[in-house]
Amino acid sequence: MDIKKATQFRITQYGMPQAIFYPVAAMVIAAVWLAVGLAYSFPFWLTITGKVIFFAVFIWMLSFFRDPVRISPMGENLLISPADGTVADIEEIDEPEFINGKALRIGIFLSVFNVHINRAPCKCRVEKIVYKKGGFKDARHPQATTVNEANTLYLQRLLEPQDKIIVRQISGAIARHIVCRAEVGQVLDSGEKFGMIKFGSRTELIVPENGKITCKVKVGDKVRAGLSILGEYK
Repeated sequence: MDIKKATQFRITQYGMPQAIFYPVAAMVIAAVWLAVGLAYSFPFWLTITGKVIFFAVFIWMLSFFRDPVRISPMGENLLISPADGTVADIEEIDEPEFINGKALRIGIFLSVFNVHINRAPCKCRVEKIVYKKGGFKDARHPQATTVNEANTLYLQRLLEPQDKIIVRQISGAIARHIVCRAEVGQVLDSGEKFGMIKFGSRTELIVPENGKITCKVKVGDKVRAGLSILGEYK
């Protein structure tokens, strides 16, 4: 399948003001380091090393809040990845609260180098949003889904079959802030942005295990929000 993707660099609105403050702070510190180094006659290598480190931090902070333009693949039978990252686990679970039965959970780990914007896996309506306080266990561990801070979106597919699906935003060991701009009753298009998790984290897609869906990924696969196909209805 041909997937078009724009290459222009943008900063996400979900990251303001951090997307401005953090990079500027890194550059100010770098300038202060240079001034101190010159005033106290630091060795040349030490001054340059400090500048390189702070410049690298500046670039990383800026890139963390990047918001690439993406055009999702077409197809009413597709379930698209809600996050960038690495598939950490694929597990069959019981989901009694919303799906009311067996479900397949696909956990995606987002490192500090991934795009952290979350997107809708298909055209759907937001039925319920539940935020839960919790800890900050390593997001790569499956137990993070039960013990960590999390925000869960309960979604109703608006295409056939009209399954109930779940997307869960989970904080990690570094992440400390979940952003969710979706509202109950809102209709999201496939690949539409609805929030982000700031710094390392985990995102899960939970779908009914009813024999209608074929999982298209395996543990260890790299996926991108709004582009990679996680599941396909038969």
